[in-house]
Amino acid sequence: MSDIAVDVIDSSSTFEAPSRTAIALVTLALAVGSFGIGTGEFVIMGLLPNVADTFGVTTPEAGHVISAYALGVVVGAPIIAILAAKMARRTLLLMVMAIFAAGNISSALAPTFESFTALRFITGLPHGAYFGVAALVAASMVPVQRRVRAVGQVMLGLTIATLIGTPIATFLGQLLDWRVAFMMVGGVGVVTMLLIALFLPKDRVQEGASIARELGALRRIQVWLTLGIAAVGFGGMFSIFSYVATTTTQVAGMGTAMVPVVLALFGIGMNVGNVVGSRLGDLSIKGTIGGMMVFNIVIMTLFALTAANPFMLCLCVFLIGCGFAACPAVQTRLMDVAADAQTLAAASNHSAFNIANALGAWLGGVVIAWGYTAAATGYVGAVLSVLGLVVFGVSVALERNGGRA
Repeated sequence: MSDIAVDVIDSSSTFEAPSRTAIALVTLALAVGSFGIGTGEFVIMGLLPNVADTFGVTTPEAGHVISAYALGVVVGAPIIAILAAKMARRTLLLMVMAIFAAGNISSALAPTFESFTALRFITGLPHGAYFGVAALVAASMVPVQRRVRAVGQVMLGLTIATLIGTPIATFLGQLLDWRVAFMMVGGVGVVTMLLIALFLPKDRVQEGASIARELGALRRIQVWLTLGIAAVGFGGMFSIFSYVATTTTQVAGMGTAMVPVVLALFGIGMNVGNVVGSRLGDLSIKGTIGGMMVFNIVIMTLFALTAANPFMLCLCVFLIGCGFAACPAVQTRLMDVAADAQTLAAASNHSAFNIANALGAWLGGVVIAWGYTAAATGYVGAVLSVLGLVVFGVSVALERNGGRA
C-alpha cells in the first residue's frame, strides 16, 4: 500500500462502524444496483431492431437512443454530484436509484420514439452518481488496505450484468416485447431501493460539505489526469468491443452463431479482471493502473495481428475483457486525489468512461471506413492505451515532484 495517497479522506466517519455481516448486506445492495444499471445500459444494443420496428424508424436512427443515454451519463454525473453536495450518501443513493427505476419503467411505456429517446437521456443522468457514491460508501466501510476490493465488489454487479443480465433481458425482450426488458430493469431499480433502505444505515452529511468544496475537485490537476486515464486509456477496449461481431464473422470467418460466444468470453474476462484487479489494486493502485495499461497495449496489438485465427481471436477477446482489472484502481485513485471533493470526482469517473466508449467506437469506425479490416481496431486500442499510459506517467511524475493539488 505504499502508493496510497496521503490525503485519502476517511469517510467512514459518516457511518457507524459496521459488522462483517452488515458490510456484506450493504455491498450486496449496492451490487444489485450496479447490476441493474449495467443491464439497462447494454440491453438496448440487442433490441434496437425491435425498437425500430415499434416506432417505425431505421435501426441506425434507433441507435440514437444509445447516444442519448451516454450523454445523460456524461452530463448527469457532475451535475448531480454538485447539486447533492449537502445530501447524505444514503439519501443520494435512494434518490438516483429512484430516477433510474422511474426512467426505465417510463421508457417501457413510451408512446413515441421522441419520448423514448428523451427518457433514455433522463435514465442515464443518475448512472455516474450512483456508481461514484456507491464506491465511496463501500470503501468507507472497510480498512484502507481493502478499499479497492470493496469498490470491485460493487462493480461486480456491472460485470455480471454483461455476462448474465443483458443476455437474459435481451432474450426476454426479443421473445416477448422489448418493453418487458426495460420494465424488468426498472424492477431491479425498485429492489435496489428497498435493499438500500433496509441495509444501509443512515449517515451524517460530511462536515463542511458544500457545492464550493465539491467544485474544488476541478482545481486539482491530479483529478483531471486520472479522469484522462479513464477517458483515453480505456477507449481501446470499446474500440475493439464495438466491432467485435464484425471481426468474428468477417475477419476470423466464424459463423454468426459464434458471436454470442465471443461476447460471453469478453464478459467472463471482465469478471475475472474485476476480481483479480481489485486484489492487485489493494497491493498497489498505481502499479495496477500502469501494469494494466502495458498489458492492454500488448494484448490489443496481438489481437490486431492474430484476429484471423479463431482461437487467437477468442483468447485475445477474453484477455481484453480482463483489462477491466484497472477500473476499480482508477476509481479508488480518484477518491484519493480528490481529497475532500470525492463525490464529484468519483461520479465523474463514469462520465470519463462514457467518453472512452464514444471515442473508441468512433475511432474504430474511422479506421474501418478507411478500408482496413475490423482487426485494425486492435491497433486503435493499442494507441489509445499508449496515450493513457502517457497520461498516467505524467500524473505519477507530477505527484513525485509534489504536484498533488
